[in-house]
Amino acid sequence: MAEDITLRILDTTLRDGEQTPGVSLTPEQKLQIARQLDILGVDIIEAGTPIVSQGERRAIKLITGEGLNAEISAFARLIQADMDAAIDCDVDTVNLVAPVSDAHIEKKLRIDRERLREMVVEAAEYVKKHGLKVEISAEDASRADMGFLKSLFGELSHVVDRLCFCDTVGVLYPERTKEIFSALSVFDTSIAVHCHNDFGLATANSIAAVMAGAQVVHVTVNGLGERAGNASLEEVGTALDMLYGVKPGIAKERLYETSRLVRNLTKMPVAPNKPLIGDNAFTHESGMHVHGTLADTSLYEPMDPELIGRKRRFAFGKHTGKASVKMALEEMGISADESQTQKILSKLKELGDKGKLITDSDFQAIVDDILRIERKERIKLIDLSVVSGKNVYPTASIRLSMDGEDVVEAGVGVGPVDAAINALRKAMSRSQMDDLQLEEYHVDAITGGTDALVNVVVKMSRGDRTITASGVSEDIVLASMHAMIKCVNRLYSS
Repeated sequence: MAEDITLRILDTTLRDGEQTPGVSLTPEQKLQIARQLDILGVDIIEAGTPIVSQGERRAIKLITGEGLNAEISAFARLIQADMDAAIDCDVDTVNLVAPVSDAHIEKKLRIDRERLREMVVEAAEYVKKHGLKVEISAEDASRADMGFLKSLFGELSHVVDRLCFCDTVGVLYPERTKEIFSALSVFDTSIAVHCHNDFGLATANSIAAVMAGAQVVHVTVNGLGERAGNASLEEVGTALDMLYGVKPGIAKERLYETSRLVRNLTKMPVAPNKPLIGDNAFTHESGMHVHGTLADTSLYEPMDPELIGRKRRFAFGKHTGKASVKMALEEMGISADESQTQKILSKLKELGDKGKLITDSDFQAIVDDILRIERKERIKLIDLSVVSGKNVYPTASIRLSMDGEDVVEAGVGVGPVDAAINALRKAMSRSQMDDLQLEEYHVDAITGGTDALVNVVVKMSRGDRTITASGVSEDIVLASMHAMIKCVNRLYSS
């Protein structure tokens, strides 16, 4: 029975996830993520590969010294220097990677099966002598000879604490996964699964393995990892819990905040349509869907978004219906008759037909125009200058009209946009407008060429209110300022 399954989650965001091209975390950032994973309830945190660098070892030592509830693991090859580096980091477990397919054994290690067997046993015994637990990650196991693999696992089951079957290049499929793990689950030692997502089957394969007897599942936050990534923590954990009745023991209501933290620190965007955590996962635009959702949220949602720390959202576009407009107006505390509501809806559809992204700020501007609502803009951009270049620290100076007063401020940053935003923040803090959070910042080129128009979309929040706005210009700094100031004016509008 599914409810009888005991499952442990091993999160490898800090090791396999950091192998995502373009991702590199500082020791302090890795510690921040490890703390969040511990709060989330992850059982095992794979903190990194100590042999990689001095900074990596410092990061792992910071994590092991934090006193977290989770078991802390480090990754190592079958090389003594790797193992010594892991042992020196005071981890609980060393995850030894052992290539098990003939292609890896012969072409990468240039040895035979028997020599590999000897090396794995020797390495495991070496680590065990130092009082640490050992996990063996069978690399490329999905393309290995199953007779050899089962024999190797049988021998190692008397030596190590955990055996992991790795679908290194993501070629497994659920039916085959079920067969394999049914055959491997005869050992007393815990069996783990580690899936990659090359064919988009990492979540399905991980679940199939658990249902066939795997007791540990390897995952990463946001599905980070090499190539197409790894099995997603959010997808695997939530699907097992809500669809299969397997309780991984993670705090689902903290999944989204964990995803956002990792997204922000790794600078890796999440696809809008990514299950559960993508921006569109609980967003409705279609009039039929919005009408149904307002009547009963279960009609067009598989689950309550608050279960994973999210909120549903209604977007505006050519598919928007009257129910969305009425609901948005109610939230804004604005009354409109049927004729005015229809005019607002018609304008939204007109913009949507032109392919325009309609932000919250755009919607409010449409409402203000049709209902003849005059709002005082607290901030107006009068002037902006930016200095940036080689051997020059990016600096921006801005002149604003704030509540009718002339304000001049300057800021520095890692680039011209950052410098300009910092100058704006400093100016706002002088007027006690410093309780805003920049949630998202996104740039798209609208046209091609070096003179392309850019569209900057920002999402900002103040308390429980969140606003999106966009700015368009040939100058990315100006586009960013226009978008930011639109958000600020809307969030502080009366």
